[in-house]
Amino acid sequence: MKLAESVTFGGASLDRAAHLRGNAAAMEAAIAEGGAEAILMWRGKPLTQAGDLAPLVRLPRDHPVLETSRRVFLGREAPGRPLIFAHDISHWEPEGQAADTLNSFLDPSEQCHPDLPGTCVFAELRRIMTLLSPRDAELAATARALFGWHDSHGFCACCGAGSAMDMGGWRRRCPVCAAPHFPRTDPVVIMLITQGNSALLGRSPGWPDGMYSLLAGFVEPGETVEAAVRREVQEETAVAVGEVTYLASQPWPFPASLMIGCRGTALSRDITIDRDELEDAIWVSREDVMDAFAGRHRFLAPARRGAIAQFLLSNWLADRLD
Repeated sequence: MKLAESVTFGGASLDRAAHLRGNAAAMEAAIAEGGAEAILMWRGKPLTQAGDLAPLVRLPRDHPVLETSRRVFLGREAPGRPLIFAHDISHWEPEGQAADTLNSFLDPSEQCHPDLPGTCVFAELRRIMTLLSPRDAELAATARALFGWHDSHGFCACCGAGSAMDMGGWRRRCPVCAAPHFPRTDPVVIMLITQGNSALLGRSPGWPDGMYSLLAGFVEPGETVEAAVRREVQEETAVAVGEVTYLASQPWPFPASLMIGCRGTALSRDITIDRDELEDAIWVSREDVMDAFAGRHRFLAPARRGAIAQFLLSNWLADRLD
């Protein structure tokens, strides 16, 4: 698929400079040569400039707000350019913070740290992801995924001792048994299943009214991507799938998935829903999807911008899947 890397969170080609992660002297030399700057995270939210464009705020490495933060190394935009670090201050407790929407599906709340200008706010990444540049989106997604992994993997899986951050945040090491642990990414297939002029959509319980999306599911151990597509569709809808082809992928740091976008050709059309997985599943025509995108369908809401499902459906409508 020629447009595969234009999906949100993909295609910015950040130089991750992995050779610097375990070499403190080389990292300090690179900082001395090109400088360093930081992006800031709070409970999964990146610090952005308030407004319609919402660029990530870049702070100097000696900014006071970073003094008590955790830090991971993200890379640099090009040789000779400043190194980029992500800092996390999730320990900070904003005054008067309402917890009812925090980290919800599209959390509308914004937080402003007292040591930062009032134009700088922490905003939910899923809400602002389409407002970010490709580079800023990649940085924010990488930082969120890394800090999320550290938050959930604080203990050694071999002996149970508390582990510590290492290699610029790209590894944890156990101080007792010396076992290394690396960030995990969970592969998830998400599939555009078509038959003629129709595509198969489903909705999970609790989704907003009118929200349908492509079917998706985790790849199981010992399973190929193609087999996972066929199994998930069969399990959730009883629709049989024949040929499967890969289209595009999307890092999805909510919390740590790689969405593997595929297209599959349905061999059957009758739907039997697994109620433990789906609330509903339907066949929709291209015209239905076009009307939904335009906001004029009788019940189908537009696909969520920024998600790979919307990306695949848009390219299906435009006949750009090759």
